[in-house]
Amino acid sequence: MNSLIAKAALAALAAAALAFPSQLRAQAEPQQEFVTLGTGGVTGVYYPVGGVICNLVGKSRRAKEHNIRCTVESTGASVFNVNAIRSGDLSLGIVQSDVLYYAYQGTEQFAQAGADPDLRVLFSLQSEAFTLVARDDAGIQSFDDLQGKRMNLGDPGSGNRNTLELLMKEYGWASSVFKLATDLKPAEMAGALCDNKIDAFVYVVGHPNGSIQEASNTCASHIVPVTGPKVDSFVAKYPFYPPAVIKGGTYKGTTRDVQTFGPRAILVTSAKLPDDVAYHITKAVFTNFDEFVSLHPALSSLTPANMVEASATPFHPGALRYFKEAGIAAPAAPGAAAAGAAAAPAEPAAPAEPAAK
Repeated sequence: MNSLIAKAALAALAAAALAFPSQLRAQAEPQQEFVTLGTGGVTGVYYPVGGVICNLVGKSRRAKEHNIRCTVESTGASVFNVNAIRSGDLSLGIVQSDVLYYAYQGTEQFAQAGADPDLRVLFSLQSEAFTLVARDDAGIQSFDDLQGKRMNLGDPGSGNRNTLELLMKEYGWASSVFKLATDLKPAEMAGALCDNKIDAFVYVVGHPNGSIQEASNTCASHIVPVTGPKVDSFVAKYPFYPPAVIKGGTYKGTTRDVQTFGPRAILVTSAKLPDDVAYHITKAVFTNFDEFVSLHPALSSLTPANMVEASATPFHPGALRYFKEAGIAAPAAPGAAAAGAAAAPAEPAAPAEPAAK
């Protein structure tokens, strides 16, 4: 009997000894957090840039700084991403600055859904140019020349298409001004252009871009300047579309710098994202900054300062915590409002002076 009791006691001790290290590990390791980052089409810039961000989050997780697992999802881009963040289907998303403004304010295509005061910014990314690509034989040398041509308007619901339609509104155009208006996705545009199914397409994107490289390398095409009085008026009305330049020589067929305009890409989340998660994602990028900007050409012009420029949408308090800790100048109001209670939607920005071309 005594031997049975002794054996039972030894077994209990052994079980406790085996369990103890796992209990210690469970106490030592932070709880896993899973975040999904919505991007855009696989041939665009959002998808690889999202991959760079998640890779750096993974790098800092392996260094035991946190236990956040970040995955990238190819999506319909800006409009899809802000809607998915609002519904909780995405944790993060890369969004054009114009689309973010409308979603936060509840205007334009978000008028029916209303303002989303829970949207928050982590940091800004690359500048994006409104890029008009045309076949050389289509006779298109300006935006005005698109009338009567076969034009791809873009994927419905994308920030790309939204920007084009706003500019068309400035010109007083409906889709009926085109001989043909198509709804092709970014991955389909270059093929359609070079198969002579369309004469031109617009892509609001960072450069260099795979789809535009495909078009320029496959068929005789060029990038068209988007300038003139109506464009000046458009930029004045929508100051989140600053002037932009596509460097000559970036693509075959376009040797000179091309003047246009374009928004910024911004990494967006919700106020519901835990502060520690927002902090560690921001820290993972900024503490590996040189590696970050070297991993894609579209990121090469970024600096820590221009990644924290003031936004009409508040910054997430977790991001602000890192900026303060790192000594990076905090964004101006209303971004600072994110450190407290949820901020009300900001008043629309005053129109800027017409941009010089």
